Amino acid sequence: MELAQSFVEQPLYKRLKPSDWLYAVLVLVAAGQAWRLYNPFMDGYEQAILAGSAIGLVALGWFWKAWRWFFPLSASVALLGISLYHGQLARAQTAFWLKFLLSSQSAIMWMCTLFFLATLVYWAGLLTRSAMLSRMGSGLTWAAAVMGGAGLFVRWYESYLIGSDVGHIPVSNLYEVFILFTLITALMYLYYEARFATRQAGAFVLLVISAAVGFILWYSFDRQAHEIQPLIPALQSWWMKIHVPANFVGYGAFAMSAMLGVAELLVLKGVLKDRLPSAEVLDEMMYKAISIGFLFFTIATILGAMWAADAWGGYWSWDPKETWALIVWLNYAAWLHIRLVKGWRGEPLAWWAVIGLLVTTFAFLGVNMYLTGLHSYGGL
Repeated sequence: MELAQSFVEQPLYKRLKPSDWLYAVLVLVAAGQAWRLYNPFMDGYEQAILAGSAIGLVALGWFWKAWRWFFPLSASVALLGISLYHGQLARAQTAFWLKFLLSSQSAIMWMCTLFFLATLVYWAGLLTRSAMLSRMGSGLTWAAAVMGGAGLFVRWYESYLIGSDVGHIPVSNLYEVFILFTLITALMYLYYEARFATRQAGAFVLLVISAAVGFILWYSFDRQAHEIQPLIPALQSWWMKIHVPANFVGYGAFAMSAMLGVAELLVLKGVLKDRLPSAEVLDEMMYKAISIGFLFFTIATILGAMWAADAWGGYWSWDPKETWALIVWLNYAAWLHIRLVKGWRGEPLAWWAVIGLLVTTFAFLGVNMYLTGLHSYGGL
């Protein structure tokens, strides 16, 4: 006990191992290469984003050991796919490995397939109490995340093959952000799965991810949304590179907390009680998820206000999207206040988290579908 406490009290640089520094060097070398290649095309803000991203990736790798292999693996798969294009987008339909595995659309279809399989395997593991099937569910979820991350990276490159004026970070439409949503939600769940040493909750969290995958498939085949389109003027801003990802950390965390809330409610009602983690564990996981989601959603809302001031001349206009974002923020602010100040636990907050997902879903999709405003360009 004293040895562990002494380790925690040591300065950070003394707690880091050679593997920590090796990972940091690899990230910084990659960032330096990106700087060397693309610095002439970046403004000061984008240079700052690149530097901040490198620092953030290093910090995340030091904090979460699994990230050290996930991010390099996903990037390596993407680089392999990029190397097969030889500067010609048409090769996505002729080169075997691009057509069936490594083009952005192929990688994302593999991501969708693996997420569906992970959902089925997680449920099979839960219902049969099979630790092996639960481990397979985790492995399939990791594999899906790798393919999803690689698919987004390759899509980014493909947009520039179409034209330098078309190229953009792939977070500009519903198709792209739903992929980002599945990726972020899966990674957040995998972190908490390892931290709380429980895989059974994956059966529930993967349900919301599979629902998003269903939307991706419908949006791809019915609306041809996978085709890369130029950015509309409102989105031609470096603000998009930081506002949208921060927003979807929040959305992913809130979705995960809702599914954990469903699991907790079932346990409290005696359903699957002997197969799922205890209500106390699920409650703590839900609290951690909402705390992280609220932090990033707050950051995203502030960034959105700053983007609005830059684009439209005012920080706040009570646009429907802004108004509903405020409603979502107030909902989870009240949830955290009730838990931390009033000490609520259990069923009321679990129901609140589930209902919160409905509020968040309307803020994300419903506003675009049924209301008009400055953000109407995000419609279906």
